[in-house]
Amino acid sequence: MNYLSRRRSRLARKNVFSGRKIKIPGLSKILSGNKLPRYAFYSLIALVVAIPLVFLWFSRDLPTPGKLITSQYKDATRIYDREGELLYSVFQDENRTYVSLDKIPKKLQEATIAIEDEDFYENSGFSPIAYLRVARDAVLGRGLTGGSTISQQLVKNVLLSSERTLPRKIKELILAIQVNQRYSKDEILEMYLNNIPYGGTAIGAEAASQQYFGKKAQELDLAESAFLAGLPQSPTRYAPFTGGDAYIGRTEAVLKQMVTNDYIVQDEADKALDKIKKYKFSDRNEAIKAPHFVMYVRELLAEKFGEAAVTSGGLQVTTSLDYKIQDEAEKIVKEEVGSLKAEKVGNGAAMVTDPKTGEILAMVGSKDYFDRENDGNFNAAVQAKRQPGSSMKPIVYAAALEKGYTASTLLFDAKTEFPLGSGQEPYIPGNYDGNFIGPVQMRFALGNSLNIPAVKILAMTGIDSVMKKAYEMGIENWEPTAENKARVGLSLVLGGREISLLEEMTAYGVLANKGIKKEPVGILKVTNAKGKTLFQHKDTDGKKVLSEEIAFIVSHILLDNNARTGAFGPSSSLNISGKTVSVKTGTTNEKRDNWTIGYTPSYVVGVWVGNNDNTPMNPSIASGITGASPIWNKIMSVVLDGKPDEQPEKPENVIALQIDAFGGGLPHGAQPTRSEYFVKGTEPTAESGIYQSKDGQEYFVFKEEDPVSTDGRNRWQEGINAWIEQFRKEDKMYNPPDELKNPGKSEEEKKEEEEEVEGESVTPTPTS
Repeated sequence: MNYLSRRRSRLARKNVFSGRKIKIPGLSKILSGNKLPRYAFYSLIALVVAIPLVFLWFSRDLPTPGKLITSQYKDATRIYDREGELLYSVFQDENRTYVSLDKIPKKLQEATIAIEDEDFYENSGFSPIAYLRVARDAVLGRGLTGGSTISQQLVKNVLLSSERTLPRKIKELILAIQVNQRYSKDEILEMYLNNIPYGGTAIGAEAASQQYFGKKAQELDLAESAFLAGLPQSPTRYAPFTGGDAYIGRTEAVLKQMVTNDYIVQDEADKALDKIKKYKFSDRNEAIKAPHFVMYVRELLAEKFGEAAVTSGGLQVTTSLDYKIQDEAEKIVKEEVGSLKAEKVGNGAAMVTDPKTGEILAMVGSKDYFDRENDGNFNAAVQAKRQPGSSMKPIVYAAALEKGYTASTLLFDAKTEFPLGSGQEPYIPGNYDGNFIGPVQMRFALGNSLNIPAVKILAMTGIDSVMKKAYEMGIENWEPTAENKARVGLSLVLGGREISLLEEMTAYGVLANKGIKKEPVGILKVTNAKGKTLFQHKDTDGKKVLSEEIAFIVSHILLDNNARTGAFGPSSSLNISGKTVSVKTGTTNEKRDNWTIGYTPSYVVGVWVGNNDNTPMNPSIASGITGASPIWNKIMSVVLDGKPDEQPEKPENVIALQIDAFGGGLPHGAQPTRSEYFVKGTEPTAESGIYQSKDGQEYFVFKEEDPVSTDGRNRWQEGINAWIEQFRKEDKMYNPPDELKNPGKSEEEKKEEEEEVEGESVTPTPTS
């Protein structure tokens, strides 16, 4: 037996459908008796006549019931992840999401009818008994009380005001009757469940379900349905955020009515009530997921469509976000940053992108968006401009490779002075561990993140060229304008100019995507409330800002665990078990910022940790061991879980060649060799020039010119000589005769000078 049949059966037992004629006993006596009863009777007749006139008067300016459909359903702009997971409903005063009745669970419908209007399917939009109760309370001075049916509550919330006055009550009654004449009961119930307030800004069952339980309405169970059905009577009183535990008693009342009306049995009611008693409601807005990303997207929408369209235009927005990745990333950042209190780390940010498309798959702007005391809503992934430390070195080396340098170019890591100009102290950078290792090829200089070789590469390549390359790859703050160049120097390579994590993700995406830059993408599709497409992201070819060959070589250096073992050890957090991943760290002076950015051809993951107020972290923070790298490792592991290993594809124009593992040229004698990649045409064609012999003895001769000297001093060579004096003084091979070291003029210059002297027949003056 369905619900309607049960109700009619019960009403029949009360003689509602008995069919008996209603008789008024003593009517003839009233009309023929004394004057008082007769006056009362005529007064009643006058009242009967007056009521229609009153109704006509109040009906003259009523809104039409049709407005329930045509004008009141203003959906909020809704933001979804790429798979349709609702992240947030953007609203101004109300959070409203309209869904059809078949998307609202039957238990929520039944619970609502049971507690609000148990005769809903039988009445004509109003309850005579309820109106008698209202009249009684008015006579007794109790004010205007409730008693509205579902139809009346609908017209009150949608077409009328909520004021408690007699005229409004009359209008409410008239409209309720009209609504019942115009719409079916299911249509009325659908409109009611989509327009009734459930507390806070939630209007309608769908928005309420998201706000309180973080799920779609169609996923609600009996306990959750009973809880929601109890809220509309007094949302402020019964909402768990404002009314304490009053919602428990109200839910119990709903369940009791459901049992009385044969919707459920008592055992079901008991289990549902027990669940609600144990439910832990959050004191934060559970209706928002991925909050930093949502607010980032909201700004993009406002720029594109205007603020009014965002707040009340009913935009339906599909974003690039993968909420499964986002959810894990949020948990990891919060947990890991929380474990770093002893290291004085207060915050962290992380991102995941697809370098092939530029799509943002995850964005964590802080360890806790809702931590207002620590500016948790500040998006450190996008809004913060922080010094990147060594994390920008791959871009500097990429620019150097474009100039013709190679991964085997020999550099010298030694304490070196770099002049800054008249009256200024020289710039003397050090390495992360305070040591200097001497001769080193570019692969190992970058892999071990050595500072002196990086500064030298910047000087050799040119600040202007490096800034231009970084800007092309997505680092907006490195645009090589005259003003910007005037504010930087050789410290640029060590993080001397601020950037955002979002910019780094874009630049590293170029390395991952074979030199092609893809702009960050957060929005895939936007439609209006009627389903019309307003925007559809179309993946383009992107912009070629770096050669495929150089992108490959830099990527291969960054995935080479052997190349970084000297600084990070063989088993650092930079390794992902069973996966090939290119990765680079960065730490600034005084440990104010710590970064790790790594990638495969399909994913880029970036992490920053530090403090919002830029205070230093504990000196114990060590790249590759603590700080950002463990967070990066966990997020990258989640991203790559279950996916096949993916290595960068070697371009045809890149060749592998066996070279001298020490000098970097072609193999030399018994020196160890190794394999290295070169862009065709840049590979070595001879042995390294460091090998020189005299009287059958071979020596190492290291020479470097100082391209930034302002006074004629060769400080680079001075640094080399000082390093040999300190660390290789007793090693004969590092101490060749003076004529082999040949400081000062080259052999060609000396020969030209001797020829000039002979031509002039001038006898040189002996020198002391």
